[in-house]
Amino acid sequence: MTLPTIALRGIVVFPNIVTSFEIARKQSVKALKTAQDGDGRIFLVTQDDPSILEPKAKNLQSVGVIAKIDHSFKLPDGNIQVIAEGIARAELRTLEEGDGELVSTVYVREIQYEEIGITEQLEAMKDAWAALTEYLKYAPNRSKEITDSARSITDAGMLADFFASSFLIKTEDRQAVLDVYDPIERLNKFTSIIKAELEYMYIDSEIQNKVRSTLQKNQRDAYLREQLRVISSELGNSDEEGYSDDEELVEAIKSRNLPLEVRAKLMKEASKIAKMPFGSQEATVIRNYIDVCLELPWNKYSKDRLDVERARKILESDHDGLKKVKERILEYIAVKKQTKELEGQILCFVGPPGVGKTSIARSIARALNRKYVRIALGGVRDEADIRGHRKTYVASMPGRIVNGLKLAGTMNPVMLLDEIDKLAVDAHGDPSSALLEVLDSEQNKTFRDHFIELPIDLSKCLFITTANSVETIPDALLDRLEIIQMDSYSEEEKLSIAKNHLIPKQLKKHGLTKKALRFTDGGIKLLINSYTKEAGVRSLEREIANICRKVTMLYISGNDKTFTADEALIKSLLGAEHFTPDRIYSENEVGVVNGLAWTSLGGEMLRIEALSMPGSGKLELTGNLGDVMKESAKAAISYIRANSEYLGVDASFTEKRDIHVHVPEGAVPKDGPSAGISICTALVSVLSRRAVKQSIAMTGELTLTGRVLKIGGLKEKSMAAYKAGVSTVIIPAENLPDVEEFDSEIKAALNFVPVKSFSEVASLALE
Repeated sequence: MTLPTIALRGIVVFPNIVTSFEIARKQSVKALKTAQDGDGRIFLVTQDDPSILEPKAKNLQSVGVIAKIDHSFKLPDGNIQVIAEGIARAELRTLEEGDGELVSTVYVREIQYEEIGITEQLEAMKDAWAALTEYLKYAPNRSKEITDSARSITDAGMLADFFASSFLIKTEDRQAVLDVYDPIERLNKFTSIIKAELEYMYIDSEIQNKVRSTLQKNQRDAYLREQLRVISSELGNSDEEGYSDDEELVEAIKSRNLPLEVRAKLMKEASKIAKMPFGSQEATVIRNYIDVCLELPWNKYSKDRLDVERARKILESDHDGLKKVKERILEYIAVKKQTKELEGQILCFVGPPGVGKTSIARSIARALNRKYVRIALGGVRDEADIRGHRKTYVASMPGRIVNGLKLAGTMNPVMLLDEIDKLAVDAHGDPSSALLEVLDSEQNKTFRDHFIELPIDLSKCLFITTANSVETIPDALLDRLEIIQMDSYSEEEKLSIAKNHLIPKQLKKHGLTKKALRFTDGGIKLLINSYTKEAGVRSLEREIANICRKVTMLYISGNDKTFTADEALIKSLLGAEHFTPDRIYSENEVGVVNGLAWTSLGGEMLRIEALSMPGSGKLELTGNLGDVMKESAKAAISYIRANSEYLGVDASFTEKRDIHVHVPEGAVPKDGPSAGISICTALVSVLSRRAVKQSIAMTGELTLTGRVLKIGGLKEKSMAAYKAGVSTVIIPAENLPDVEEFDSEIKAALNFVPVKSFSEVASLALE
């Protein structure tokens, strides 16, 4: 047949069943009118997806129903209510949209009931009635009229259609029954769907019974506990029975000197406990919250010691060197004394490991007479470590900042955020972003921890952060920090630290006196230069401890009671020297330049070698060089080609000579923007056959036009040149002001020559 078609959304119509539905789409209204103008027959088919407004054949079910329109009427909202009776199942073959309506070609089957066995039909109907009867025990709003009407149906197919239209709720279940033509299979399909629903109902009923039983038991227990509490209270032995009095909690809140907002919040929480039944889990959570809040040092502050000279003595006694750090702290104390109000001081000490970043913070707290709290941030990857967890979560707790205040016992401690550059990021959040509020003087006056949920004033804290490098600190966080660079210690500073701090500490630790073990300056310098290689003094302290242990053994087992740790004793106790400092060559050589490099362990002399040989202009770079140093070599080649006549180099060297640049040691990676003039000098030397003066070391980056650019780490590089026996150091002219901050020993031993262009370098370094 070819019939006007209506695509139904969420509705399945069955044969021999009167169904009512609404339509609103224009194509559906047009199809209805066409059917009513004809013989009243129409094809009703269900959509797969109800959200599709203009369905195609692929969006419709394959089986629908031919229905007869009884009547229709317009509703107040403009939709049309249709009442139709299903006639027969039909398979959708084609679907077309013509003249604004859907038209379908459908195929109608005729079922031969004579072929169906009566026994099979009765068995199927018996199973269906049994399953439905059990289902109706659990189903709400069951109607006796519907089941009474079904009693008169003796055909299995009609019974399946009647049951499906009356009791199945899901569209896919109703369609599954409609899809089956065979009457017995159709009824069995309905029975299997009802049995599956029964399984869900059994489980749900069991769960509901368990919940109801648990609630009744909890209510009974709470009632009995409340009776027991009242009886015990009447007998006057509530304390003996271990019951806590809520009034004690209220008194504790009233007795504390709390801010008004905090007091109001805690009193409100305490009033909640009084209304809760005894033993309530929520009451335990609230009680724990109040206890944590009462442990915080609200309105407790240390009185600052604003004595600049006293602070200077404390800092000097605790640490040698660190001139910039000490000056900054003394400036802070002076301004604080002058203004009384000084907030927003976030210091960040940046330097290699072992230079005293953490220990100086403890000394600062002692100088200011404040409490000291250290918070280790290395490896922290959860934002909740900073802000805390919501108090509704299991095992929730405040963040590290609030715990730091609790440990300090005051609201204005010196709070050290150690290793701020080691923060990590993962799915739990970004802890560095959480620190933005903590370290912002405009925001931390009302810092809110997720657990405490009350404004906490952090503006009175002196925050000090430490980092090995600023490169890994996020820009937004770095913008809030005042960076104070802590350079490597010089030999003289290490000597002073060892004599004044490390040796007395280790002697005491090992039960030795100054008389039993005395270190000579020569012995300490041997430890510094030959047994350690570092920017700080940690390895030096370990070697001093090593000597103390060995001397203790000798002290106990021998007759000698006094020992002098000079070069001879140290070598005999520690064995062969671990490190031998680079020494300059005694004679000037072609293609060998003493460059200078900065490492995390201090400065090093970076010897650069170059060779030239007959070839076709190939450039070979070896020594595990990074991209920056490779580019410096290429820039040097271009500069030499452009200035070959002035430099005394054959302009055709790129066609006739191969060049090899090597930087020992080959296994150590090297990179950085300060080897440009060193590489260029080595190349000019080997191409012009002019020897390089070995008494000279140099550092600086070179541009294509021959300018020498400023570099960093000059202090460490100068110490390396001094140890190697260099007499003259060529430096960029812009770095000359840095020399003023060097030790007097370095300035006296080295001649620093500032240069602006490579022509000056060549005239100084080449014979």
